[in-house]
Parts: sequence; C-alpha cells; structure tokens
Amino acid sequence: MNRVSSFNREYIQVDYKDQQYEINRGTLLHHFLEEHGGPEQHLFLAALVNNRLYGRSYPLRSDCRVETVTRSDRLGWDVYRRSACLMLYEAARRVDPSLHVVLSQTLGDGYYFYSSEPEDIAPQTVQKIFDEMKSLTEEDLPIKVKSMSVIEARRLFSESGHEGKVHLLRTHWEPKVRVVWCGDFFDLFHSAVTFSTGAVSIFKLEPYAAGMVLRFPRRNLSTIKGEIHSQPKLFATYQETRRWNQILGTYNVGDLNRLCLTGGIDERIQAAEGFHEKKIVSIADQIAARRNNVRLVLIAGPSASGKTTFSKRLSIQLRVNGIHPVSLSIDDFFVTREKTPRDSSGDYDFESIDAIDLTLLGDVLAQLLSGREVLTPVFDFHQGKARPKHQWRAMKLEPEQILIMEGIHGLNEKLTQSIPAEVKFKIYISALTQLCIDDHTRIFTSDTRLIRRLVRDRHFRGYSAVETLRRWPSVRRGENKNIFPYQEQADAMFNSALVYEHAVIKPYAERYLLEVPQDDPVFVEAYRLLRFIRWILPVFKDHVPPNSILREFVGESVFHY
Repeated sequence: MNRVSSFNREYIQVDYKDQQYEINRGTLLHHFLEEHGGPEQHLFLAALVNNRLYGRSYPLRSDCRVETVTRSDRLGWDVYRRSACLMLYEAARRVDPSLHVVLSQTLGDGYYFYSSEPEDIAPQTVQKIFDEMKSLTEEDLPIKVKSMSVIEARRLFSESGHEGKVHLLRTHWEPKVRVVWCGDFFDLFHSAVTFSTGAVSIFKLEPYAAGMVLRFPRRNLSTIKGEIHSQPKLFATYQETRRWNQILGTYNVGDLNRLCLTGGIDERIQAAEGFHEKKIVSIADQIAARRNNVRLVLIAGPSASGKTTFSKRLSIQLRVNGIHPVSLSIDDFFVTREKTPRDSSGDYDFESIDAIDLTLLGDVLAQLLSGREVLTPVFDFHQGKARPKHQWRAMKLEPEQILIMEGIHGLNEKLTQSIPAEVKFKIYISALTQLCIDDHTRIFTSDTRLIRRLVRDRHFRGYSAVETLRRWPSVRRGENKNIFPYQEQADAMFNSALVYEHAVIKPYAERYLLEVPQDDPVFVEAYRLLRFIRWILPVFKDHVPPNSILREFVGESVFHY
C-alpha cells in the first residue's frame, strides 16, 4: 500500500552530491541546479539522471540520482557541440533562408558543413553566419524540446523541405517523437542540448574548401588556438565516400531504411562492396607501379577499422599483379613485460611505440630487405617475453615478394626510421562514416568503430559489452596519441565504412548493449548507442558477401583470422 501511494506523491527525492533533496515532481533539472548547484551551476550543461544523459530542460518526475556534466566532460562536450550546430542552422536560416546547410564530417577541431546546392558557401556568407551566431549567444534564446505526434512531425518537416527527416519518421513506430527548436529552426531531437544559446559562447566559423568549419574549444580550454588543422588526404577520402553515397542515392538513414523496406538493399550492398574492391585494386596498382622500389607495405588504422580483412584482400590483388606478399607481425617485437612503459594510471601501455623493440625490428627489417635470411622473434604473451631463439622463425624475402606489416604504429616514422622512404608504402585505414542520420545529425566515425568492436569482442574474444565499453576510453586515448597524428603521412587511404553496415550490425549490437546493467557507469554509453541504432532497420547478414570487411565483425568470413 505504501509503495502504491508513493507514486501519487507530489514530491520526489533527488540524490545529488552526497545529499538528498525533496523537490516537487516535474521540477525542471534547470531549476533544481539553479537552487542546489552552487556558484558553478552555470557551468553545468546537462546531467546524468540515473545514468542517462538529459539536458537542463528535462523535468524530474521520479526519485533519481543526478550527476552534472560540463564542457570539460566528454558527454558535456557533445552537448556543447550539438547545441552550437543548432545555433549555426538558425543563424544560416536568418542570413539566407534558401541556404540548406548540411553537416558532413569532423575536421581537425571542428565540423565541416557544405551547401546542398552545387554552389560554394561564399566567405562573406560564412562571416555573416558567424556574426549571427554571436548574436544568438547574446540573445540567450531558450532551446526548446517539444513532444508531438509522428504524423504532426512528418507534416512539419515535409512542409519545410526536410525529406530526409520525413523518410526517417516513416519507420518510426512509436506514436510520439521529440522536436527541438532553436529560434525558428527545428530538428528531430537526438541528444541532450543546452538550456539556452547563452551557454555556447566559444566557437569559430571559418571558410574551408566549398563550405565552412565550425570550430570548438578543446574540452579543457576556453580559447580556440591556431588555424584550422588542414588534412587534405583525409578530407579527400571523405569527399570520395560522399560521392560514392551520391552515386548510390543513399545519403542518410532514412534512405537506407526505405531500401530495406522496398527490397533495394541487395543492389546497394553489392555496389558498396564494389566500391571497396575498386579502391583496393587501385591501391594494389599503386604499389605495383612502384614495385622496383617498394618492398615494405605498412598498414595502420584505429581499432575495429578492418585492418586484418583489408590486408588479406590487398594481398589477393597484389598477387594478381604478380607480387607475392609476406606478413610480419609487429606484435612479435614487443619488449619484455617489465620493460613495457606505463601510462598515467600506472598500467602497462602496450599501445606506446616504446612497447616495441625498435632496435630489433630495425635490424630484422634491414636484413630481410637486403635479401638475407633472418630469424624473426615469436612473442609469448602469457610469459610476457619473446620465446627462446631456437623457437624463432627463419624468414627470407625473395625478389618477387613484398613484406606487409599491420599495426597501429605503421605510419609513425620512428617505427621504421632505418628503412629508406622509397622502400616503404604506407596505408591508413579507418571507418570514415559518411552516412548521416539526416542532414543535420551525423553518425560519429568513432561510434561506428565502437559498435563494430563491441560485436566482434562479444563474438570472437569473449568480452562482454560492459568490458568493451570500459576499455574504449583508453583505446581512444591511444589512437589520439599513436595513430591520428600520423594519418596524413599515408601514401594511400582506405575508407572501410560501408553505407549499409549499421543495418546488418544492429541486431547484434542492440542485443549486447541491452545486457549492460542500468546501474553500471558504462550504461551511459550503452543508452546513447541504443538511442542511435533504434532509428535503423535491420538487415540479415546473409546479404553480406563472404569477403566483406563487415564479416570480420559479424562472422562467417571467407578469411581466417
């Protein structure tokens, strides 16, 4: 009886900073923080309410635990960037109502935007949009979130010409959907935003290529330093993928869902895989054109980018060119466990380049590339050291052979500094997702890789979703330190993202994410990913070719790993 009556209480209990507060049911998180957040409450962009991220406009309706987030937190930084994007869309609407701005990819410390029309966005237009964004900060407009029926939302977006959002809502089976307003610009609500535009005051908007880059401060900084970090090779790879998507006629998740329902998904899968094969052939041809010099191919990329399958498919195309690839594992060159460097937490940092015996590696490579036979080490990961020398492998590189090494440090010149540059061919691979949820909401490349890794770890490595999510921040730190700074040094880039992959991987990812306990700290991330993949219709993996990079994660590949 007491339990039933508790649902009828006019007040609820909130646990916040080791204290308990009784407040009226329905109190906005914003008002709660104004009263109890202390002198720093203005820094709180949003909060975790029972391990779920909400903006300050969220009404607290039941007993809960509240933990605030700021721009210094990764989650708070996402809130800040999402809110700044809303302000850009409203500012662009004010400057030129006919300008349809589309969000593309991450570029340096910002996001790249372009116009849906063939014309470039003129520098003077970029300046006007920036000035209007600054005005929005000063106006401190509320950013409002409203629930409405799906039918009403479809009509709203259809009348405003946002067909991508209309397509998305055609497969949204729930009767209600939330819409967010910033001034007169409105969008589907996907994630928490700031309470008002006044909370977003540090940003830059600068012309870049045919569009513009909205730059953000680093999480722990209050200024934006330097110029836009130009990444021409990476930018060209993104643009190439965008052209692929245009050819396929699949710009966003709404388009993908429509294909799933109408039966056109098979053709798109075949075409997407065809683009991959064509690119791999092109890279193999580049290597073949330099066969008189190139003897060492280095493949690097972040976690779950598909490096292993890519290297196997590249090897096939090299054989077609009369080149016989031979693999050498960088993992066999680890230093002994006690010599492994440690990170700031005191744990072994196996992703540091100093965890590799660079002297031994350089000596082995020099002998191999000079045509001599050499013993290559075999590392025993259980013992934490190389096996005795009598168990090492004898290896010799014949004239028609080429050496392939795959690993996160492949693009770092320190790894192979003793080897002449003309002998090396460097390849960077990553899942550079260009499919968007809609024109104004992107799919993060890192999310695509995280979902891939989560499914692969569960299928083939015995790790639960909880374990993968816990490891991910450390993995990302290692990538930022050891991989991304060197990506522009690649001779070729390969985008392993597939326009259809989220539809295939969704059933697995959703199943494993639902295993995460809701009181576990990583449920915050699980909840965010679940909210994202709920928009995507599933596709059976039977449609996926057996040599696809996607098979590395969902299984039944023609290759052995």
